[in-house]
Amino acid sequence: MAITNKDTGTNIHEVADGIFRINTPLKDVLGGFSFNQYLVVDDQPLLFHTGPRRLFPLVREAVRAVIDPARLKYVAFSHFEADECGALNEWLDAAPHAVPVCSMVAAMVSVNDVADRPAKALADGERLALGAKTMRWLDAPHLPHGWDCGYMFEEKTKTLFCGDLFTQGGADSVPLTEADILGPSEAFRKPLDYYAHTPNSREQFERLAATAPRTLACMHGSAWAGDGAALLRALASAVA
Repeated sequence: MAITNKDTGTNIHEVADGIFRINTPLKDVLGGFSFNQYLVVDDQPLLFHTGPRRLFPLVREAVRAVIDPARLKYVAFSHFEADECGALNEWLDAAPHAVPVCSMVAAMVSVNDVADRPAKALADGERLALGAKTMRWLDAPHLPHGWDCGYMFEEKTKTLFCGDLFTQGGADSVPLTEADILGPSEAFRKPLDYYAHTPNSREQFERLAATAPRTLACMHGSAWAGDGAALLRALASAVA
């Protein structure tokens, strides 16, 4: 693991081939919390999640440890929320050829008004070629929240960028684990319960499980390696 900012502990670590988790721990938020972004390095690099606007200098510093931030082609995110895309315009300024990537709903209701450049809005199941890697967009409205919510799946490494699913509290998470994250994520969810609990949530979990991910790129806490389909089905049983 490379520490890219000694003052904050911001760090970057490769969690799958060419996929890097950028993590900033915050010990004074919610008794300890962390924000993750994921850099996908390829011919057309992609950043998934921007982090809140105030974290932009730290995230840019971490990206710079791997590639020139100006090389970014895509800035993608699950849904319109500050920790997902709060620094979107800062990234569009830092990477002059980058475009936002989001769901069609997100582009319609928020992004094309707020962003400094029009979004590349992806339909459910649509693929985005980065070079050797291919990202597939999966609509997931209200899972766990947000009409515009969706996820990306990288087909070569079988990495599911699963946003707020499996959110783990704490500020000292390891970059990648094979240990239990369902228990910690459920312990964090239950007092706050930010899930929408829509009638079709189990069906949506099953669609995600059908991708058979080997890595789950969580937005808060550790990324996870293992049988992602089984873990997603276990989460469905816990919350659906």
